[in-house]
Amino acid sequence: MLMTQTMRWFGPSDPVRLADIRQAGATGIVTALHEVPNGIVWTLDAIRTRKRMIEEAGLSWEVVESVPVHEGIKRADADCPSLIEAYRQTLRNLGACGIRVVTYNFMPLLDWTRTDLAFALPDGALALRFDWEAIAAYDQFILERPGAERDYAPGVRARARVLYDGLSAAGRHRLERTIIAGLPGSEESFTSAQFLTAIDSYRDISADTLRRNHISFLEAVCPAAEEAGVQLVVHPDDPPFPLFGLPRVVSTETDVTDLFRRVPSAANGLCFCAGSFGARADNDLSGMVRRLGDRIGFVHLRSVQREADGISFHEAAHLEGDAGMEAIVAALCDVADAQGRSIPMRPDHGHQMLDDLNKVTNPGYSLLGRMRGLAELRGLERGIRFARQKG
Repeated sequence: MLMTQTMRWFGPSDPVRLADIRQAGATGIVTALHEVPNGIVWTLDAIRTRKRMIEEAGLSWEVVESVPVHEGIKRADADCPSLIEAYRQTLRNLGACGIRVVTYNFMPLLDWTRTDLAFALPDGALALRFDWEAIAAYDQFILERPGAERDYAPGVRARARVLYDGLSAAGRHRLERTIIAGLPGSEESFTSAQFLTAIDSYRDISADTLRRNHISFLEAVCPAAEEAGVQLVVHPDDPPFPLFGLPRVVSTETDVTDLFRRVPSAANGLCFCAGSFGARADNDLSGMVRRLGDRIGFVHLRSVQREADGISFHEAAHLEGDAGMEAIVAALCDVADAQGRSIPMRPDHGHQMLDDLNKVTNPGYSLLGRMRGLAELRGLERGIRFARQKG
């Protein structure tokens, strides 16, 4: 039972066309109505229009990435009940249109975070990078978050000072915009002043409080998802540890298993992102696939290369880096066969390379790097299955 091969598409404004994705070898699209503000219901007409556009290009749309969770839900603000009802209605509408998997995350304020969108690799391709000292430089000397220094070791603080002092005004602005301007798939963008205010809105939200709010959200929306025939799949924190004093609570296997124990609904599932979980050396990726397989509704296959400090990392080629992709895909084959289903996957991110170096592309989502990743992952899966048949 081969995995269903998909690619992410950001809608009609994406510089990568649906025809390009089809030629790259994918059969499905993973997308969202990114133009709809957070907290607003996705209408049946809007979903049907987007689905028709995808199907007319010869592709399918069965996985949404993502329906964002409004910050008012994460904080359990006064308007939380109305925001949850809007979320439930969106799930009903998606289910009525044949969407079966809906991705979301529960990260406060920021979605995925990087500090460099054009990290040069030895072969000349460009990758995304997360550098802990650059985060510390921004946090302490650009954002100037009160108490930020308590979150960094003395050596990190000192090196962050040197890094900041060595940046030009343009370099400081680029670092700021890279971190808080909103990467592809993120629905929020801030100035540093706005970001400080937003961080303050979480001043009373501890990790335990955020976990409780996450559980309350799932308890409220999973019944609607079940009725609609939709599985919600949570994307792990990226990176999987706290940033800027904000808690993150979907970073480890323990986090996920506790979430499933507390909300046992079959609609409560996991988007297994090998890159996000793989940024932590203590996450056993292939083992997590085997142990959590019955809850995995969608897979992001990506590998990161962890750097010497154990926190920083950059995006590696899909079959390189620290992920151990061979073992991950072998585990996914076992899960799919045991359950008799095809698991949707996508090659997550990709290097900017070849002709795409001369094009304007969404960071991480240029075509050729993802096409290379899809080809490698397709070959890896088929090779594993062929070797097993011969054995």
